Amino acid sequence: MTALKPGQTSRPTIDIPGTTSHTLTPRTGRHRHEGTLRYLKAGSGAPLVLLHTVRTQAEHFRLLIPLLADRYTVYALDLPGMGYSEIVPGASYDEPAMRAGVERLLTELDLHDVTLVGESMGAVLALTTAADLPDRVRRVIAVNTYDFPGGIARSSLLARVVVGGVLAPGVGPVIAGVEPRTALRKILQGGLGDKSALREDYVDELLQVGARPGYPTVARGVYQALPSLIAARSRYPEVKAPVHFVYGEKDWSRLSDREANKHLLPTADFTQVLKAGHFIALERPDVLADLLTATA
Repeated sequence: MTALKPGQTSRPTIDIPGTTSHTLTPRTGRHRHEGTLRYLKAGSGAPLVLLHTVRTQAEHFRLLIPLLADRYTVYALDLPGMGYSEIVPGASYDEPAMRAGVERLLTELDLHDVTLVGESMGAVLALTTAADLPDRVRRVIAVNTYDFPGGIARSSLLARVVVGGVLAPGVGPVIAGVEPRTALRKILQGGLGDKSALREDYVDELLQVGARPGYPTVARGVYQALPSLIAARSRYPEVKAPVHFVYGEKDWSRLSDREANKHLLPTADFTQVLKAGHFIALERPDVLADLLTATA
C-alpha cells in the first residue's frame, strides 16, 4: 500500500467516521493498463467488500459502512478509473477489467472468508468474482444487479437522452465531459423511491470526481461496456457461494429480469425492499445492514 500520488487526485469532500483511505499500487509486468486502486477500510471482524455502481464511488456506502463496522472489517473499493482510483489512458472498462480490479483487492490483501456486497454494476462484479475465486468468497449479496438491456435508460427520458448522447459517435466524448449538476441529480433521483435520499453533499462529491482529468473518457468507456455486464450473467451458475439477491420494488429491472436470475441460481435467496429503487445503499442501508448482521 502507498499514499496517493501528489497531484493525482483531489481529496474527497465526504468523511466517513471510522474509515481510513488506502491504495494498491499497480502490479509489475504485463499489467500495463492497471492503475492505483483506492479503497476505504473500517471496523474489525471477517472481511466484507463493498462494490459500487456506475458513476459512483466508495462513498456511495457512507451510510452503510458505520452500520457494519462493529461486525466486519469493511473494504469499500473505488473501481478502476472511478472515484479516486487512478485513470490510466487506454484502459478497458468492460466487466472482465472491472472484475480484475476487485480480484486485486482480494488477492493482494490476501482476504479469505469474504462477504461480497455489490450494488448494480457492483452486484454483477460480486457474482463473477465469486465465480473466479471460490476459495476466498464466503457469500454474495447482490443488490439490484445491472445485467439487463436498457439499465439506467429505463429510469427517465433524461437518462435515455444523456446516456444516448454519451454513446453517440463523434459528439459522445464532448457530451461525456459536460455534466450539469441538475442533470446528474435528476438522473440519480431516477434510481430512488425516496428522492430525498440523494444528499447534496454526495452530488458535490460526484461532481468533483467527474471533473478529474480524463474522467469523461472513463464515463464513456463504462457506458460502452455495459453490454459486457449482461454477458457476464452466463457466469452466475459457476458461483459456489450462497447468493442473496436484493431488489428494490421500484428498481429498473423487470420481473422477467429477476426471474431469469432465479432460473440461473435456483438456490439463491431473494428479498424485495418495498418502495425502494435502484440505489438501496442510499435510501435503505438499514435493510442491507440487518440482512448482513443477522447472518454475520
